[in-house]
Amino acid sequence: MNFLEERIMKDGVVKEGNILKVDSFLNHQLDVELFDKMGAEWAKRFEGVEINKILTIEASGIGIACVAARHFNVPVVFAKKTQSVNLDGEMYTAEVESFTHKNKNQVIVSKKFLDENDKVLIIDDFLANGCALQGLISIINNANATVAGIGIAIEKGFQPGGQIIRNLGYKLESLAIVDGMDHVTGKIIFRD
Repeated sequence: MNFLEERIMKDGVVKEGNILKVDSFLNHQLDVELFDKMGAEWAKRFEGVEINKILTIEASGIGIACVAARHFNVPVVFAKKTQSVNLDGEMYTAEVESFTHKNKNQVIVSKKFLDENDKVLIIDDFLANGCALQGLISIINNANATVAGIGIAIEKGFQPGGQIIRNLGYKLESLAIVDGMDHVTGKIIFRD
């Protein structure tokens, strides 16, 4: 069992509806030391891969991506879920559906932060059905940039997202893959 799986076992809570609550360390209260270990692990797994930018989606991916970026020495760009007055110029957009929030969002990245010279590592906290990742991949493709790889903290291996993304040919590195959960017993089964 790796460090992230151990932390999930210690502090994660399984809820009805295949929900894994990790808000005490991953996506509400943030354990920066844990994020640093995650960044170091992704740096190992993507060693030798040319990466000059990290892309994530607001909000839960931002903290993880920023700490991970220190290991790659690259900037982080995040896809915004809402248009605001300080967003100007041309934008890349994609529609993404959230498994957790059960809604669709139009995500936005300014064209001035992503172009054909970029080799992009996508970082996010969860992978369930793969909709958010497909939206980010679409934005990268529209920028004529390259998806250099994808780093996910927790993949729900019993949902189709990981298989969909891998079948598209992308290098996907999930630090913990959950193959099953039981909200009655609280049991979590990780992939070997």
